[in-house]
Amino acid sequence: MVVADAELPQVAPRGRVDWTPYLLVLPTLAFLGVFFVYPMAQAIWLSLTDQQSGALSLTNFRRMGGDLYFIPAIRYSILIMAIAVPLQVALGLVIALLVNSRFRGHSAFLYLTAIPIGISDLAAGLIWLSIFTERGYLNAFLDAAGLAAQPITFLTYEHTSWLIGAIVVTEVWRATAIVMLILLSGLQLIAKDYHDTASIFGAGRWQTLRHVTLPLLRPSLQTALIIRTILAFQLFATVVALAGRQIPVLAGEAYFWYSLYRSPNVASAYAALILVLSAAITFGYLRLLRQRELEMTA
Repeated sequence: MVVADAELPQVAPRGRVDWTPYLLVLPTLAFLGVFFVYPMAQAIWLSLTDQQSGALSLTNFRRMGGDLYFIPAIRYSILIMAIAVPLQVALGLVIALLVNSRFRGHSAFLYLTAIPIGISDLAAGLIWLSIFTERGYLNAFLDAAGLAAQPITFLTYEHTSWLIGAIVVTEVWRATAIVMLILLSGLQLIAKDYHDTASIFGAGRWQTLRHVTLPLLRPSLQTALIIRTILAFQLFATVVALAGRQIPVLAGEAYFWYSLYRSPNVASAYAALILVLSAAITFGYLRLLRQRELEMTA
């Protein structure tokens, strides 16, 4: 059988480099370099530079460590992340499984749950502020239902746990859709043959979920955990809208040091700390999930 020359795969001559793949990747590399690598390197340099003399110094980190809000900012940032991220992953997994089951009306359900993706942090904070404030929708509902004789003050410094709860509820409502879409994409990549085989061997729904679906979904779960953890440390606008500075967080302190105290160097020190914490927790995720994968394959 004779094949036309035009149908044969084109192979680059020996000694010549095919630059096409590199040219295709170049715009992405340029974008990352300009909007990620350069700002990150500049922030690290500012954090290690004295604002007055310009010499290398740890003064900014000492000022950051001596800040009144430093320890509370670390505590609240980690606390909000530790509560919100697991809730987002669990709820996102449930929604993704429901949509993937393709029940009647699953398309409308998907669009409805994905609406918060288009809402910014600040807008989400203002929406839930209108719900939790003293004259908000929640108090109006409680009053109409006869469940509260007078308005309840949910957002007050006297009840720090309520403030944190309001922030967590807002973040879960706003960002769960991102996790859901990541996990739904992972579920749709799992071949139906795995579930059919599990069914043939008598596995029930829970056994199939535990021993087939979740192990195959591990890369998507890992991606969702890493993305949401990194973004949780950058949480700022929602906290300011709901709690002001009563609940300090690391990203908020970086903003206040830059705009209020006019010290971009200390603000960069806070940014460097957020980078280190995000990298450390990401490394922990990778090690933990990798260890479990090795245990399962052993």
